[in-house]
Amino acid sequence: MKQPFLIIAIFILVAVVAVISYKVFQDKENVPAVTNFQECVSAGYPVMESYPRQCKTPDGKTFAEYIGNELEKNGLIRVTNPRPNQTIASPLVLEGEARGVWFFEASFPARLFDGDGNEIAVAIVQAQDEWMTQDFVPFLATLEFETPDTEQGTLVFEKDNPSGLPEHDDRLIMPVRFSK
Repeated sequence: MKQPFLIIAIFILVAVVAVISYKVFQDKENVPAVTNFQECVSAGYPVMESYPRQCKTPDGKTFAEYIGNELEKNGLIRVTNPRPNQTIASPLVLEGEARGVWFFEASFPARLFDGDGNEIAVAIVQAQDEWMTQDFVPFLATLEFETPDTEQGTLVFEKDNPSGLPEHDDRLIMPVRFSK
């Protein structure tokens, strides 16, 4: 009497394992190939609220959002508007703060590039307070541009370098998106 129940239980267990294995294999076949943060988000995978944001796929891969070099330049220049990966439109107000050494004669250039690397606008960013200091100084500028055909671009805040010497060059690189 026990043998038929044991055989049926084993048969049911094998069938359940086969169905689950098939389902897992089928789900893996339907998983879109993810190679970067944006693809991970578009696929609907969870985004961790860290800075920079991170997206994790079911197979354990983690992709961080590209924010340029903002974190490494944070001790020299801090931009409050726009933020990395923000969608921008013209006229764009640039604001934040930079250490006095970032300026020369109370200004420095900011350049906007389209997704193909073409420069589409330049603004002269002005200090809003005494710039001859080692402290942070607020800055402000307005950047006017024609919206390019590319979806993404790059905003570059350049340390003013009147000497022209490469060892004095520095820049904050920030990815942006263009509104259509």
